[in-house]
Amino acid sequence: MNQPPRFAVVSGVQVRGVLQGREDVVTRIVESAYRLHGTAQTINPDSYFLRFPQRPADRIIALPASAGGHVNVHGIKWISSFPDNTEHGLPRASAVTILNDPETGYPFACIEGSIISAARTAASAALAAMQLSTRRGSVPRRVGFVGAGLIARYIHTYLERNGFVFDEVGVHDTLPDNAERFRRYLERTRSAPGRVYADVDSLLRASDLVVFATVTGSPHVTDPALFQHNPLVLHVSLRDLAPEIILSAFNVVDDIDHCLKAGTSPHLAEQRAGNRDFIAGTLYDVVTDNLEIPADRPVIFSPFGLGVLDLAVARYVYDELAGEGVLHEIVDFFDELKRYG
Repeated sequence: MNQPPRFAVVSGVQVRGVLQGREDVVTRIVESAYRLHGTAQTINPDSYFLRFPQRPADRIIALPASAGGHVNVHGIKWISSFPDNTEHGLPRASAVTILNDPETGYPFACIEGSIISAARTAASAALAAMQLSTRRGSVPRRVGFVGAGLIARYIHTYLERNGFVFDEVGVHDTLPDNAERFRRYLERTRSAPGRVYADVDSLLRASDLVVFATVTGSPHVTDPALFQHNPLVLHVSLRDLAPEIILSAFNVVDDIDHCLKAGTSPHLAEQRAGNRDFIAGTLYDVVTDNLEIPADRPVIFSPFGLGVLDLAVARYVYDELAGEGVLHEIVDFFDELKRYG
């Protein structure tokens, strides 16, 4: 090693500058990461949850991962979820992503991770919506959002930037002010007309594409009849749907082992059924055209969220900034680089 290891800190402003307006590019990056994962070119261990007995709603999660192929990086996302932040005007989640050199193991970047996390989550949802709707032969025209936070905003943006055109965007939130703010956001962006729904049931019945982006910890939607019109459901927040709904639907996940744990709705369905037969396949199966998607059943995509997606997007951000020569490097970050002084 002729040169000492280098270390850069990448701010959220820089991350947003790279990703904003490139939603289609980010979606392709996420698709390529799924393809790497589906061909065993990734290492994606279990996520690790740091929980606090006195604050059960709060948690910090570590997602270590390694991506081979063109991504070629190791790393970890360290992301906190503190729902009460929203009452004080702060986003619920904050994060950093660390990238490690695959040859030396040295970390070479610390990147603001919440924007990357939101972008890869939205790109994953948009990719699933595109692939699943195309393969079932119907393009949704009325989308409904359950939960009106930052993730919902990102998913809406990624859906539109990937070609979806909606006649109406419905929104419901347990905090009516949030739903109204989301509706006004739609007005500012000159999107399809926004409509606030006072209850979840009415929104579900009116939507052929449903996005769950809440912070709930347990199922609050329990009636399978609400899905009898066979919508496409992006179950991003993972814990909104009762096992009866999961078991009555056609289910696609990002990774079966990851998704069926930690009290997710598919995990509860597995406990109820005693098997995993209700899982039809993964998003990789969909993008490689190895899964036939029915038009006569509700289709639910439940993504646990893979650390390799964060690495792929973070690597893209780093490479773009490095190519522009605008990385903020800390030249003396590493010390004691000579074993014997």
